[in-house]
Amino acid sequence: MKTETIQSYIDSHFSFFEPDLKKVLIENGTLKIFVADEMLMQTGQNMRSTTLIVEGLVKLYREGDDGNEFFMYYLQPGNACALSMICATKQETSEVMAKAVEPTIGLMIPISLMDTLMKEYKTWYYFVLETYRNRFEELLTVIDNIAFKSMDERLAFYLEKQFKDLKTRSLSVTHGDIANDLNSSREVISRLLKKMEQRGEVALHRNYIQYLK
Repeated sequence: MKTETIQSYIDSHFSFFEPDLKKVLIENGTLKIFVADEMLMQTGQNMRSTTLIVEGLVKLYREGDDGNEFFMYYLQPGNACALSMICATKQETSEVMAKAVEPTIGLMIPISLMDTLMKEYKTWYYFVLETYRNRFEELLTVIDNIAFKSMDERLAFYLEKQFKDLKTRSLSVTHGDIANDLNSSREVISRLLKKMEQRGEVALHRNYIQYLK
């Protein structure tokens, strides 16, 4: 059953992998279930595997010395964490946090396989490069927002991306959560959200924000 389940996930999300690579992943990978809010990766953690997301949603963020959080990007089914690949390959500790937003399943690939996968399987090699490129572009967007945009512009971009990534028009998130993700204060975020509501861009409810655009 385990073999059939892993094969099904690989065929669904990583169909471009060559047959021999799929076989190696099926034989050596293990499935791990994470409940909502469970940590997949923490700052300073030694990485023993690379995780391919096959179900659910994972949030990556940085945590400052003062405990504040800063949202980086999401990982969805078919994604892998580029930073975990780097840490696993170089046997370094993690510098980011990763948390399951909802019940999530990861296909765990042992770090002992990393060199072999990179050298022997072209589709894995290109998958790793594409993962690095996509995550780098995500981080450039974050940097551009911080460096060149005002907080109201950053908030609008953040919400649009959240609605798009989560494929919903009703976002279950508190003003405090948004403030943490944007490294701002709850008061500032609440004030800007109220202005967006007045402009007819969102509707603010007790436990969620509705997208109206």
